[in-house]
Amino acid sequence: MILQQLARQQLRDQAAELGFEVIGFVPAKGTTEFDHLQSWVENGYAGSMDYIASRLDAYRHPEGVLPGCKSLMMLALPYASHPRTTPRKTTGNTSVGESAPNNRSAGTIASYASGSIDYHDWIHDRLRILVKSIQTMFPGTVTRGVVDTAPLLERYFAARANLGWIGKNTLLLNRKLGSYFFLAAVLAQADLGSEETEGSEETGRKGFTEGNSDHCGSCTACLDACPTEAFVKPRVLDATRCISYWTIEHRGPIPLEKRQGIQDWLFGCDACQTVCPWNRKRDAHVAEPLRPSNWSQKTDPIFWLTLSDEDFRKQFRHTPFWRTRLAGMQRNAMIVAANTRNQDAAQAILPFLDHPDPVLNELADWTLKQLQRA
Repeated sequence: MILQQLARQQLRDQAAELGFEVIGFVPAKGTTEFDHLQSWVENGYAGSMDYIASRLDAYRHPEGVLPGCKSLMMLALPYASHPRTTPRKTTGNTSVGESAPNNRSAGTIASYASGSIDYHDWIHDRLRILVKSIQTMFPGTVTRGVVDTAPLLERYFAARANLGWIGKNTLLLNRKLGSYFFLAAVLAQADLGSEETEGSEETGRKGFTEGNSDHCGSCTACLDACPTEAFVKPRVLDATRCISYWTIEHRGPIPLEKRQGIQDWLFGCDACQTVCPWNRKRDAHVAEPLRPSNWSQKTDPIFWLTLSDEDFRKQFRHTPFWRTRLAGMQRNAMIVAANTRNQDAAQAILPFLDHPDPVLNELADWTLKQLQRA
């Protein structure tokens, strides 16, 4: 017990030095939350994200990610607030100094993608340090660090480790950090002890609570703010209605009936986060590589429409935009140009009328017609 406590404290101190602001430990075990995930997939809410269903069984237990896993170290690392986030009602020291310029340009992007790097790589570099520390403390133990790409119910385990509670917009919320933060985990075959929130599964389903308290209360700001009504009910998201799904995860054409709902979001969506009262109150330090860079460029549809494949690779190979690829960003840019009636984009769209990609070819024709009617 004492060895476990000392190990946790040493790891906690080290993680804090690496920039993780909230840290917790929880034992690896199965959970009925898997049943909710299974139902979510069966209801078709995952859309074309077949990778979830294809490895669904791995979500049953952390052993699906690391065989013999006994403990999880859960970590939260802040990123910048979206500039449209509802400001504090009072002036004073916000102590953040990390928001993007409040530039209502023709388009916008999810704030997590506003930095200059791929956060996966940056966080993994830090997780490797923690992995080595655990292996030094517990020789022979196998340990693995993960950042939102492994089949792990991160939010559930993070809530059980007292990092926060699941908000009505399905995101983990923390009283200090709000919801603008990345979640990461270190899985270990060693028994690191427990700091988990105790409570029934039913209590957990209501909010996976921090200290057994759901701090959302009667607030429905996030649900009301969703422009596409993507929330079936509190804490249940239908991805096939979500702007982030269509602009990032979905490959190929975006249906006509979905285009207007995308509004001016070029990549992802923070609509439900910008109105959250906990994001208005957040107090977090954001590391320099995760702070907004070239915001006006990344939020300009014309920039994406005139970018070459070579330049895209050079500038965005190691950023979140690489997931969508240039064709996906140009697809999104034309829809945003149409929605915002961006007449200046017409000249950049014309070459796509002869583009070999049928998705971009059709979109160019559609977008130019929308601009002509404006």
